[in-house]
Amino acid sequence: MASDPSGLNGIETRPAPAVTFAARLAFEDVRHSYHGKETIRGISLTAEPGEVLCLLGPSGSGKTTLLRIAAGIEAQTGGRLLLNDQEIAGPATFLPPERRGIGLMFQDFALFPHMTILENVRFGLTDMAKPAALAEAMVALERVGLARYAQKYPHVLSGGEQQRVALARALAPRPAVLLMDEPFSGLDSRLKDSIRAETLTILRESRATAIVVTHDAEEAMRMGDRIALLRDGCLVQVGTSEELYLRPKDLFATAFFSEINEFHGRVRGNVVETPFGAVPTNGFSDGARVTVAVRLSGIRVHEAEGSIPARILARRFLGVVELLELAIPNTDQPLRARIRADQLPHGLRDVALSVNERDILVFEKDA
Repeated sequence: MASDPSGLNGIETRPAPAVTFAARLAFEDVRHSYHGKETIRGISLTAEPGEVLCLLGPSGSGKTTLLRIAAGIEAQTGGRLLLNDQEIAGPATFLPPERRGIGLMFQDFALFPHMTILENVRFGLTDMAKPAALAEAMVALERVGLARYAQKYPHVLSGGEQQRVALARALAPRPAVLLMDEPFSGLDSRLKDSIRAETLTILRESRATAIVVTHDAEEAMRMGDRIALLRDGCLVQVGTSEELYLRPKDLFATAFFSEINEFHGRVRGNVVETPFGAVPTNGFSDGARVTVAVRLSGIRVHEAEGSIPARILARRFLGVVELLELAIPNTDQPLRARIRADQLPHGLRDVALSVNERDILVFEKDA
């Protein structure tokens, strides 16, 4: 039977998964160095039982290193790891990976080409007799809707199907915590949404605590109960997607979740002057240098006259939306805006702007 390209058609009804006893995994002041360079700088973070926690950040922020420390592949140089309040790695403790009850799903799926799908899933069930392990592996395959491919080999499967086999293999031992390193990066953009939603459903059913590494803010918002934003080995902010988007701690967090325009100025009389007017700066001392961030989505563009005249310098059609580059008075810096694609007639040059106050954020410039 040929595999469908998405890996989603014809999914069998999944059996009710065996309940995993989800665990709490806590990082306490965890540090890590590589060749004298500090890669993790005192991170304290807890993944609560049954939650999906996303580690988000750019390349080099320490996401994967933190995951490898949790799995026992890397040893931290300072701090402790606790699983349900029991130390599994610390100054005098280092539990090997196979004794932690923590599953790891690799970025490239790491399926063995010479083994059948069933044998791939059975691979991690080393503590069970072969008949019992095969039965458990088949249950895991049924859970992800791929039991019909049990005797096939990985090369006949699509990328989406291989991802689900890797998920079945990671869940087969019923880990208390499942670690997933960029699990959707190898999938084409057409499949990501559906495979991601299917994976989240399986995680919810299995009730395992999951830590998912990603560099994609939208993916983190779609999957995570909470998001931990990292930068240069430090924890910048942790919270729900709403908390990080609506109340970002700094300019870095703001820019990671939104496209922004940046303007710089000094506080005078509790306001900072910008090309689009005076912006309140409560909490900043007079004379403080600040950066004003304006989300592209918070800029409204009108055909009629308004308080902020503007001229369209360039417009880029992106399907549902258009990206505009605008010239406005009192600055040589172009302003970018993202609007609905059918909002403005073609050929229009002179427009007026207004800005949603909720999409203006002020931060100390040196920060």
